[in-house]
Amino acid sequence: MSWEPQEEPLRQLVQCLRDTVGARDQATRANAETMLKSARASPDIDKYLAYVFVNSQTPPALNVDQQGYDQARAAAATMLKNDIKLTYKQMPDDSRTYIRSVIILGLQDSSSQMRGFAGNVITEIVRQGGIMGWPQVLSDLAGMVSNTDGNTSQQAQQGSMGALLKICEDNRRALDREYQGQRPLAFLFPKLLEFTTSQLPKVRSDALAAINIFIPDKSQAVASNIDPLLLQLFQLAGDPSDEVRKHVCRSFVHIADLAPEKIVPHMQGLVDYMVTQQRNVENTDLALDAAEFWLCVGENENMRQHLGPHLAKIVPVLLESMVYCEDDILRLEGEKEDAELEDREQDIKPTFATSKSARLTGNANGTEAPNANGGNGANPEDDLSDGEIEDWDDDDSIGDDPEDQWNLRKCSAAALDVLASVFHEPVFQATLPYLTDNLNHAEWPNREAAVLALGAIADGCMPAVEPHLPMLTPYMISLLSDTEPVVRQITCWSLGRYSGWASQLDANGQQQFFVPMMDGILQRMLDNNKKVQEAAASAFANLEEKANKHLVGYCAIIVRQFVQCFAKYKDRNMYILYDCVQTLAEHVGPALAEDELVGMLMPALIQRWNKVSDQSKEMFPLLECLSYVATALGPHFERYAPGIFTRCVLIVHRNLEETVLAGENPGVDIPDKDFQVTSLDLISAIIQAISLPASAELVGRAQRFFELLAFCMKDPSNDVRQSAYALLGDCAIYVFDQLQPCLPEIFEILISQLELSQVMLDGEETGYSVINNACWSVGEIAMRHKDGMQPYVERLVQKIGTILFNDKVPESLNENAAIALGRLGMGCSQYLAPHLAQIAPPFLQTIKHVMWTDEKGHALTGFMHIILANPSAMEQSLLEFFNEMSDANVSLVKGPSADHKALRDTFQQVIEQYKGMIPDFDGFLQNLPQRGKFQALYGV
Repeated sequence: MSWEPQEEPLRQLVQCLRDTVGARDQATRANAETMLKSARASPDIDKYLAYVFVNSQTPPALNVDQQGYDQARAAAATMLKNDIKLTYKQMPDDSRTYIRSVIILGLQDSSSQMRGFAGNVITEIVRQGGIMGWPQVLSDLAGMVSNTDGNTSQQAQQGSMGALLKICEDNRRALDREYQGQRPLAFLFPKLLEFTTSQLPKVRSDALAAINIFIPDKSQAVASNIDPLLLQLFQLAGDPSDEVRKHVCRSFVHIADLAPEKIVPHMQGLVDYMVTQQRNVENTDLALDAAEFWLCVGENENMRQHLGPHLAKIVPVLLESMVYCEDDILRLEGEKEDAELEDREQDIKPTFATSKSARLTGNANGTEAPNANGGNGANPEDDLSDGEIEDWDDDDSIGDDPEDQWNLRKCSAAALDVLASVFHEPVFQATLPYLTDNLNHAEWPNREAAVLALGAIADGCMPAVEPHLPMLTPYMISLLSDTEPVVRQITCWSLGRYSGWASQLDANGQQQFFVPMMDGILQRMLDNNKKVQEAAASAFANLEEKANKHLVGYCAIIVRQFVQCFAKYKDRNMYILYDCVQTLAEHVGPALAEDELVGMLMPALIQRWNKVSDQSKEMFPLLECLSYVATALGPHFERYAPGIFTRCVLIVHRNLEETVLAGENPGVDIPDKDFQVTSLDLISAIIQAISLPASAELVGRAQRFFELLAFCMKDPSNDVRQSAYALLGDCAIYVFDQLQPCLPEIFEILISQLELSQVMLDGEETGYSVINNACWSVGEIAMRHKDGMQPYVERLVQKIGTILFNDKVPESLNENAAIALGRLGMGCSQYLAPHLAQIAPPFLQTIKHVMWTDEKGHALTGFMHIILANPSAMEQSLLEFFNEMSDANVSLVKGPSADHKALRDTFQQVIEQYKGMIPDFDGFLQNLPQRGKFQALYGV
């Protein structure tokens, strides 16, 4: 070390460092922290910190005992790491050089804690300075792990390997980049493989952990070492260290995903190995990593079939792993009645608004999948990359509840579900003995696990389970009254999985099974245990999805129960209750619009509406719920609309003001855009639901309504703009008279945002949704503002044409662009006619994929107006157009409405036009593939 500290500053620094963590009184600690802040002004402060940390023995000149000095060292390491994190690039060169030269000494410390601190500092230096900022660090650390000089202690080998692992974790991508023709990982990966042969278990497990960081990336370094890695894994499979075997299991999972062909020849041995590791009751982490293997292989189409011969071994160990362990049993048996206890703030689940305003075909709905807790959520922070069971409908709370964590029980239930979906009957046959032995078991953990298993196989084994359901269903319904809340909880979930079967039975079957099932779950929604309430509400939402219109006759019973839940539930479960109400409204629709039902449901919702503050995250699901309720109730919602509408407008206004404020003041947080999204969606729903005069009155009374909408159309958030354009289209349909004066400003914004290039560059699906809704709103406005579209038509046709000619955008966007273009032809045909030869081919190619609805009829009517303005431009496309008209929906062509008549009459004009232009028109029609249908429809 070329640099040496001065004695007095060193003494003062050690004293301050020790006092920040070891002083008993607050004043001394505060004074020490103040002095340390002042010491940061010294250019050598980081050298002093490094010196204190790496010198394990108390310097003779310092009057401090070893314990106090160790406290100072720990504080020095923490302060040094933070300095490097914040100011490494601004540090003097000599400080950086000195720190790098001495910090590795900390890896030789006898204390594992100090070695860990050293590893943290080294990792932070690499992260802040880059791999090439300290290129020799990898070889230096590797040399210490390998003990190349023969003098490296075991502690130093472990410390160095720990530091290497941290570097790998923090610099995964950087290590596989090319620097001056070399990739650091090409050097490092074989070294890591070599370190798995170390005599030290900690080195072996850390080396494997580092290897597992890189396997999923499928880099060249991994690919070129895959065979030696596999050989070493088979050697390590019998390692005495649980930690090593845990990483062996994880490696096999990663390789199964990376190179399944390497795994398949060893499947029998791997199955036996993973079964053995999963049965390690002393180490649940090891068992969990083994269980992940079944998920990975079961979801891999190239490998799953190779598990088939081994189901008799695999399924029993999954079932065993689904029983709660003793610690969990003790914890859960203490959970009884808690329905009257208020929820803690950290128990309230985070809610993310989901816009229902996208005009895209085919919504991406998550598939329902089993929750091993019987609830309906997962921790959003969980890593779901290994194909877990949870494709949850909503997100569970982020808290300290053990039930929120991904664990062996959940993983095993997930794996059973995956295997059931692949192998069906054989999985049921392997599960049946367990069900027979445990569904009536005297011990509740066994009963609960059996019900969980029954639910897990529901989707994949339904044909095999179905003959047994007349016997199983009444028994499960009886378990809804089990004395243990956790059994009631899982039974709700499992019954929800079978509700589709019960709801599709004949009338007698529904009375015998579906009604008791529905009634039982509804009763549990009022359970005195909050987790049972949540599971029941989640199960009932599932039942609503599957039963659909079959619930129409039971609306009064259901609504009455929901109202009682509104009175009983605390804040957390209110979220899933909103989902129940929303799903009911979505599936039974107008059946809710009866005076008795409205009189029960709406006061309960309004009472909650009045309680929830504008800033509460609970507002998101409540606004979304009310959107569906408004749509279902239609005019019956009118009496409640004014207050709700006004508050939504105020929420949008406040959110916009806060956005502006945040833009002007960097220290102010940007407001949550979900308030805008859900408010805009509810405003749309209200405008659609109530009578036209009432909608017009609400919009007219709302100050600066369309000015606010224009601001939302310019919002930086795609989600906000998507909802804003949906609202714009609805305003065009229902309140066009109020919208019309504002169209010049609105069209300037709209046209500027019909820009495909930026969306394609960003690659975000929501960007396409914005343009989709904008196209749709253009079409709706064009239907009502026919002649008034002239000032915008040239720019619109350029933007919409760009979309129409692009085959890389979502198909639904092409379709909405085609409809908008056709509708523009209703009033601006003469301006579009010069472009007809260019736009006809992509228009016809796209429009043929659109279902025959009134919207398609409008588009084709407008397109025909363009044709009549320039008929000769259709020379290359006329036959294709006639063929498309051959497929027309008879009700559209021959329907009684004015729109139907316009379509029919305009096409007759087109036919007459071409009869006069084509000498042998009948001969031309001979080339029409569907000539018979064409002649029958149009009498030609």
